[in-house]
Amino acid sequence: MFNQLPKPRKWLYPVLYLAFIIISMLPLYTGKPYSPQETQDVIIKLLMVVTTPFKAYAQIFHVLTLLMVALIAWRPAKMGCILAGYMGVNYLILALVQTMGTTTKYGFVIHTGGMVLYVVLGLVWLIVAFRNELQVSFRSIPWQYLFLLPLVLLAFWAPYTTSGNGVRPDFNPILLLTSPDYGLTFCFTTPFFLFMLILSYPYVNILAYRITAFNGLIYAVFNLSHWFNPELRWMGVLHLPLLILSFYALILPQIHKKQETS
Repeated sequence: MFNQLPKPRKWLYPVLYLAFIIISMLPLYTGKPYSPQETQDVIIKLLMVVTTPFKAYAQIFHVLTLLMVALIAWRPAKMGCILAGYMGVNYLILALVQTMGTTTKYGFVIHTGGMVLYVVLGLVWLIVAFRNELQVSFRSIPWQYLFLLPLVLLAFWAPYTTSGNGVRPDFNPILLLTSPDYGLTFCFTTPFFLFMLILSYPYVNILAYRITAFNGLIYAVFNLSHWFNPELRWMGVLHLPLLILSFYALILPQIHKKQETS
């Protein structure tokens, strides 16, 4: 049985949550001026181009994830720090890949808030890896967690394509290994990380756990706007894994506390 890691003081979380909300609202840098009402459109236009130069590397993240799962099943005692390190590196890659790109409408764009966030998460998880503050295992998984697995698969698959009519479903099985969104975008990569953290709870650095889940919830809520645009509604569906897993991860400590006291 692993020892549970010490928990930070409760007052720290509201301070950090407020800080991350402010970070998420940092103004974007664009080559061409934009009005505040166009902020969401700028981000959407940016996300439509950022993964294009890196599509050839998409398979790497899919294969590494599957290898990670296999190794956790085989040697869980040695995989906690490796998983945390992988998360840290992946978030730093997101800071380089997902936050900068050249769009037709707005010119060169930098998603400032996203860049700061991904760097912070990357460094936090690298520290967790260095301190070996994550213990992961597939043994004795509560059955209710398995209901989250289809959501993880949906994010890993990212079954969509873009056309002149917007975003539409594309359930081509090859996307399970070639989708450029998994591993190269925050919203499709974080659900897998959150699922692994949920399975690991409470044997995880609780501060890193909470700020990852909270930021997942922030960006999932931002992307609820896709539901109001018929051309992007399917993208709204594909953000449900991030929304549900982030919310569940945040309430899990309370669920766990009630189970301990009952």
